[in-house]
Amino acid sequence: MDLKLFLMAFGMLFLAELGDKTQLAVFTLVTQYKKPLPIFLGASLALVLVTFIGALFGELVCRYIPQTYLKLAAGILFVGIGIFVLIEAIPQVLHQLGQG
Repeated sequence: MDLKLFLMAFGMLFLAELGDKTQLAVFTLVTQYKKPLPIFLGASLALVLVTFIGALFGELVCRYIPQTYLKLAAGILFVGIGIFVLIEAIPQVLHQLGQG
């Protein structure tokens, strides 16, 4: 196994996941249900499966679609998800500010 590549993947994903929507979703679930172990196990399994799918199909997709197009599509999706989260969050924040 290529240890350098393993550590690079670990470092990149670890830093990318800090404070992202997945971590915030886990945080929210734990604060709501107060059961960290099943939430941790479920979230961990989900991340493993999503990562497996990405690794499995990543090479296949790159054979047919240039990397620059994939990066562009990923960026557009990322911005789109961010806009969606903001649209959902703003009314809740405004409601809370109105109560305070």
